Amino acid sequence: MTLSKLLSLWFLISYLFLLSGQAYAKEFPRRIVSLGPINTENVFLLEAGDRLVANTNYCVRPEAARHKEKIGSVMQVSIEKIISQHPDLVLATALTKPEQVRQLQAVGIKVVRFKRTASFKEICNEFIRLGELLGLEDRARAIVYQAQVEVAKVQKKVFPLTKKKVFLQVGSQPLFGAVTNSFTHDFIVLAGGINILAEQKSGTTGIEKVIGENPDVIIIAIMGSESGIAADEKKNWQRISVIKAVQEDRVHVINPDLVCSPSPATFAHTLRIIAGLIHPELTTGRAQ
Repeated sequence: MTLSKLLSLWFLISYLFLLSGQAYAKEFPRRIVSLGPINTENVFLLEAGDRLVANTNYCVRPEAARHKEKIGSVMQVSIEKIISQHPDLVLATALTKPEQVRQLQAVGIKVVRFKRTASFKEICNEFIRLGELLGLEDRARAIVYQAQVEVAKVQKKVFPLTKKKVFLQVGSQPLFGAVTNSFTHDFIVLAGGINILAEQKSGTTGIEKVIGENPDVIIIAIMGSESGIAADEKKNWQRISVIKAVQEDRVHVINPDLVCSPSPATFAHTLRIIAGLIHPELTTGRAQ
């Protein structure tokens, strides 16, 4: 075969390879609309923020998410605004209304709903699912692995320490705390704590229940419009002097965004914070 024919064959193979690569790339979404904060954070964590064209008013993490086009709230989105962004993928949440999903699908838009996660394991699984959807599975698995390593480090540190009774408050009207069927329960257990509401199916509780359980630590992480009254909630608890957490000045307020909608990486970061609140000796150097 002559040199010219070899070069022609090489160019042909290269051109076909390029075409196949372009076709492969087109299989994955390039214009994404997110209908929830955790979906938004996860897209950015996968370094695919450039593909995100719009999200909700509550999508504020990372900072770049604040500057995307806004299509409404988590509970109520504008179908017209979403359609105007010409998305090839909409990331819905457990709170997205079924009727809104149907309306989007009726005009040919692909909608994928991500469920409400109940554990750190499920947070990781849903993140990998998103990675697969965006063609970034390897990156997703690497991030999950690193988060799992960080969580294991926290577990190792708290393992020899005395477990403390914890009330993790995530709502105020009604009073609402972490229960077993929520990843917020994992924050307590993996950080070396005992969840005082572990036996309840619902997180709804009362002050009398908390007083009766007498937690060593109270952590307040109130989402949404209630977040502004977190400081008032702390003051309310501090008036109840019979609670051990109050007596020992161990009533803490923590950023609700970290606690209530974590990515795998955020979960690991927040777990370290909560472990320090439950076991202050970890941050003072007294832990062995």
